[in-house]
Amino acid sequence: MSAQPDHAPVTAYAPAPGAPAELLAQLRADRRAERWVPAFEGEWAAALEESRKTFTLAALYEVVQVWQGRLAHAPAVDAFVASGYDDSEAIDMAELRGRRR
Repeated sequence: MSAQPDHAPVTAYAPAPGAPAELLAQLRADRRAERWVPAFEGEWAAALEESRKTFTLAALYEVVQVWQGRLAHAPAVDAFVASGYDDSEAIDMAELRGRRR
């Protein structure tokens, strides 16, 4: 019998050490920089404070991962908006959630 676990532990996403600085540079170069840079900096500051309190890096990793995703998907969102798709008949998610209660 082995003392080894029968499953592999999940490896946490760990961005490269320079990822936050690189991400901030990309955000500053984006046309949405006026809104996105302050939002990123605010989320990063909150994650830093949380990591100081909890002694974990998970919050920092999450902020980097979320913002990398936003940057990666921004062209698709822009294309969707530019397509002129009529979403006037869409249902507001808040309204939908209210119906379920």
